[in-house]
Amino acid sequence: MPVIEALELSKTYTSGFRKHRNVHAVSNLSVSIESGQIFSLLGPNGAGKTTFIKILLSIVHPSQGSASILGCAVPNVKTRERVGYLPENHKYPGYFTGEQVVRFFGELSKVPKKILDERIPDLLHMVGLTEWRSMKVKKYSKGMLQRVGLAQALINDPDILFLDEPTDGVDPVGRKEIREVLKGLKYQGKTIFLNSHLLSEVEMISDQVAILDRGKLVRVGTVEELTAQGSSFEIAVEGSLPSTFIDEASAHVLKMCVRGQTISLQSSTTADLNATLDLLRKHGVLITSMTRVRRSLEDSFIDLLKQGAQH
Repeated sequence: MPVIEALELSKTYTSGFRKHRNVHAVSNLSVSIESGQIFSLLGPNGAGKTTFIKILLSIVHPSQGSASILGCAVPNVKTRERVGYLPENHKYPGYFTGEQVVRFFGELSKVPKKILDERIPDLLHMVGLTEWRSMKVKKYSKGMLQRVGLAQALINDPDILFLDEPTDGVDPVGRKEIREVLKGLKYQGKTIFLNSHLLSEVEMISDQVAILDRGKLVRVGTVEELTAQGSSFEIAVEGSLPSTFIDEASAHVLKMCVRGQTISLQSSTTADLNATLDLLRKHGVLITSMTRVRRSLEDSFIDLLKQGAQH
């Protein structure tokens, strides 16, 4: 059974004073997330990512459709006790220390004091804030605020963790450390719902990725599935290519570029790739190596958005 599920979920806002205008933040969104996954939600600004998270957390009510968390229909008070949340633009009282922030949220979650006393030092160590636990958060950098935010999201030992831009403002070393924390949480069996603009980060840790654009689900799948649109290869050869080669190969390839002794091509099927190789052999051209070129998640993301814009 999925731990998070949305079925034809929509949210429409009405804007304007005299002339009402409907804004479709989320439109007929259906997605299913299994336990123990790192699930990443991608999309440009205004795509509906934060609205979707807020619907799942019952902060915003949907206009239509339904959602469930841990098998219980949203909203459900008991379910919230098993969820941790780091919002995108979180604010903490500046006079609190880092430790006090985490303790405050633990008390809001009704975590017993004895457990808080044991858990808070461990969480602050996990996110690299032990040395600054007694510093007031008004002196924290943006990256340090993200770290303490991650600690407070974990204080109730949740089964599901919703993270909205968790590495925003964090330096490269800190991002790597947070990645390792998230991998460790996944190893513990926790499900992580990640909303991020850093596609390189998402590519390294995600089990499943969904792309939203203008409130609609464009694509969902593994990183491998999303980056496998069209197989690109680089073929190193010896010998000169006949002048007719590119024209002959155009029947088998989507794109082709020849630079010296290297042929870059994109083929839609394995059969077409082999037909191109056969064509090289037919002309007596020696193939010295062939390398598959993997597209980045960022390239695939941009291409999918462009395709959506054309329809």
